[in-house]
Order: sequence, then C-alpha cells, then structure tokens
Amino acid sequence: MKKIIYLLILIISVSCSNEPEPINYGADACDFCEMTIVSSAFSAQAVSTKGKQFKYDAIECMVNDLHQIDVDMAVLRVADYAHPGTMISVKDAVFVVNDSIKSPMGANLAAVKKNERKSLINTESTFDWEGLKVHFLRNDSVYTINR
Repeated sequence: MKKIIYLLILIISVSCSNEPEPINYGADACDFCEMTIVSSAFSAQAVSTKGKQFKYDAIECMVNDLHQIDVDMAVLRVADYAHPGTMISVKDAVFVVNDSIKSPMGANLAAVKKNERKSLINTESTFDWEGLKVHFLRNDSVYTINR
C-alpha cells in the first residue's frame, strides 16, 4: 500500500512540474501551426502554471498562440540564435527582426541573449518581449496567423 501511495505522489508531482521538457527536434509538432519542429535556432516553448507543455517551431508561433489562448504561463523560453540548442528566458532575450534571418514561418525573427546582441550584424529592429508582442500583434503586422 505504501508503494502505491509513493507512486501516486511521484506521478502527481511530475505531472504538475513547471520544468520545460526538451524539444524532440524532427518529431515534436508545433502547438500553433502543427509543423514539425526542426530548427534548434528558432524554436520556443512555454509551460503553464499547471504544468502543460507547449512547444513551437518558431518564436512568432508562440507569440500568436499566447495571444489566442487564455492560459497562465510559468515558463517562456526561446532558442538562442547565437547558440542553437540553448534555450533562454524571454526576460533575458533581445528579439531581432532582420531580412537575413530566415525563421521557419517567414517572420525573419530570432532571439539572442541581451549581452550578445552584437552577434547579429545589421539588425533592422530589436525588441524586448513586451515590445515584440506589440510589434507582431498590431493590425498592420507583417506576420499573423489565424487558426
């Protein structure tokens, strides 16, 4: 009986974790556009306060999805373009829109750590997280998806 109780406690504590699960590139699908997530330089992920995992093939997918769903998020992370495969908090990121960046959904958007901003030469536009949401969600945005 004790083993069953311990097992149930373990299952409950794991299922409610706010820790992001690793993205399985080439296998996981984007929670917004449903494309397979393949690029470790442009992906993004979110975890709700209840532990639900959301994975995205592009930062612009996460921005649009979060605008459409009413879920409180505990974790918001984006791929570090300068270090593909490394995820950083949106709070620690600078978002860059540049025609030379070819993100999966065509928004020419990438993120880098704030202190590595100069790693992207000839940046056209840079934003913090709040500024990025305003940029992509205004009516004249260059990138929106409606599901």
